Amino acid sequence: MNNDSEIMLEQTHNVNVENTQTLVMPRELKAALPANECSMKTVLEGRQVIQDILTGKDDRFLVVIGPCSIHDTKAAMEYAQKLVELKNKYQDKLYIVMRVYFEKPRTTVGWKGLINDPHLNGTFDMSEGLRRARKLLLDINCLGLATGTEMLDPYTPQYIDDLVSWASIGARTTESQTHRQMASGLSMPVGFKNATNGDTQVAVDAMGSSKSKHHFIGIDDDGATCIIVTKGNPHGHMILRGGSDRPNYDHVSVANAADNLKKANLSPNLLVDCSHANSGKKQENQQIVWNSVIDQKLTGNSPVIGAMIESNLKEGSQSLPENLKDLKYGVSITDQCIGWGKTEQILRDAYLKLSNK
Repeated sequence: MNNDSEIMLEQTHNVNVENTQTLVMPRELKAALPANECSMKTVLEGRQVIQDILTGKDDRFLVVIGPCSIHDTKAAMEYAQKLVELKNKYQDKLYIVMRVYFEKPRTTVGWKGLINDPHLNGTFDMSEGLRRARKLLLDINCLGLATGTEMLDPYTPQYIDDLVSWASIGARTTESQTHRQMASGLSMPVGFKNATNGDTQVAVDAMGSSKSKHHFIGIDDDGATCIIVTKGNPHGHMILRGGSDRPNYDHVSVANAADNLKKANLSPNLLVDCSHANSGKKQENQQIVWNSVIDQKLTGNSPVIGAMIESNLKEGSQSLPENLKDLKYGVSITDQCIGWGKTEQILRDAYLKLSNK
């Protein structure tokens, strides 16, 4: 290549890319942190139970609960150790899955999650982020507590999907063809949120798409670019999270969403997200949504088979401080969460209501 060609190439290729960095291979990370018998048992049980709840074979109420996002694995494990006690205590009426979110979609910019920036300082050590994420999932599963997470980056599943029992596709990505294709190949049930404007049709369309076979570009366990051929995921479902104009957890909104699913020949069973637009992003409003959802469940003919709650060791949220020593332990650095005391209360109250119906 002559000098003129090299100059033109520089002007046309990677114009806005500073550099590229080698990332740990999925096979390498899995070899360093292999799934063991206790984790695999929890994952397999979790997936089967969730599938049975979605199809009506299991009448327990599915609860996906935990921090808005994970930024401190020590605090996350303390939370998991508390939660597994409640999971075991209430397991005849509630099936509790811990929300373990490592990736955060941003409306503009901001901290994108543990995998993207595990040190919280803009160094973007993603190999370390993936390692921490996989290690935490292993540890939580070995407690006997199934995990759920949002799948945001289409390459992330190759690193952690063998340790996840339930996955979600967020409101900003449910309409994305890339994420629908990815969901069609995921090994666990996948929930699709309605759009941020409240539109539920995008979730209906996503469920229909992800049930089908797809061919798309991805990576294999060696990190090599490949064509991925999927079988289609039969365990997609809708998550109602509210919209920009109003919440959508009320009986009428739930019934309308279920009708839309039926018209598309899809299962009407769905989850309600008690946070986000349904709560106005105020942690104290999550209990209002939760109580409404439980009351609907008590009617006996509601399509709502579960709910999501954002919960942490301590209530509220905090901004990411300039000095990380100022971080408050057990407090979210993204959306507001209810604290542990309120978490115990709402789970106990729901259990008592469901036991006495």
